[in-house]
Amino acid sequence: MTQETKTYHIGDAAITRIDELALAAFQFGTLYPGADPEALERQRGRLEAGSFDPATGTFIQSIHSWLVRTPHHTILIDTATGNDKDRPDIPPLHRLNQPFLARLAAAGVTPEDIDYVLLTHVHADHVGWNTRLVDGRWVPTFPNATYIFSRAEQAYGESLAKGAEPDTNPALGPALRKPADRVYDDSVRPVIDAGLARLVTVDGGEVLEGISFIPTPGHSVDHASIRLVSRGETALFAGDVMHHPLQVYEPSLNSCFCEFPEAALRSRKFALEDAVERGAAVFTTHFAQSSAGRITRNGKRFAWQFL
Repeated sequence: MTQETKTYHIGDAAITRIDELALAAFQFGTLYPGADPEALERQRGRLEAGSFDPATGTFIQSIHSWLVRTPHHTILIDTATGNDKDRPDIPPLHRLNQPFLARLAAAGVTPEDIDYVLLTHVHADHVGWNTRLVDGRWVPTFPNATYIFSRAEQAYGESLAKGAEPDTNPALGPALRKPADRVYDDSVRPVIDAGLARLVTVDGGEVLEGISFIPTPGHSVDHASIRLVSRGETALFAGDVMHHPLQVYEPSLNSCFCEFPEAALRSRKFALEDAVERGAAVFTTHFAQSSAGRITRNGKRFAWQFL
């Protein structure tokens, strides 16, 4: 990826993006199936070249993690896709060989330095670097970390791994539904078996000092956005409440990856309003360019400004 690494400061916390992949894989009808194409036409002039290719109509996106360093802890928020993961139903993510850990090292952090891994949800491109392949076995990548994530997400993922049918959006393609068992088995179960998981109820309460898991379900069964408050400043790690800046301008758009569509709409509206009211810096998982920005509101309309 060519995006220059930048560190943002929210109170006493330093926040750095750790890149995995850049993607130019989706056009409007694929990313937002069944949506009115006029939604794109209304906002085309607001989409910057780094996020949208007007010549091809392709959205430009990113997969990355956020490294958060506080005076007391070194934290990784979401862990991207991971190397060597068997994802034949998602070709761009299949058996990657990316220098993610080298990029983490370039930021001055080794896997052993990570104290906490915080997961917004249990999807393939958010939990992959939880583990790495060593001598044919999946082992935790961050051996000294506590992995904190939703108890409900874990239970749902385990049920899918045991063969349960997903109770989700029937419009979802097999790319999200079919590999759920593999994701759990290679990226979640090994962390639990190693005794490194801390399962929490996503209810807005603090999981660490100044850090809360905020309920924003819909994209997944118990998706959480993560709020950080330090010295009166706020950051919101939005996870997959939104996949592209277009959804700030057109929040009625659900991506093809939203498992529970009605809940996803409610959570997006909440996250946008909450970010405005708190003046939060928003750190996204799939926006390209800096992936960080602020949301403003004019009446009922929201807007996005990259930091």
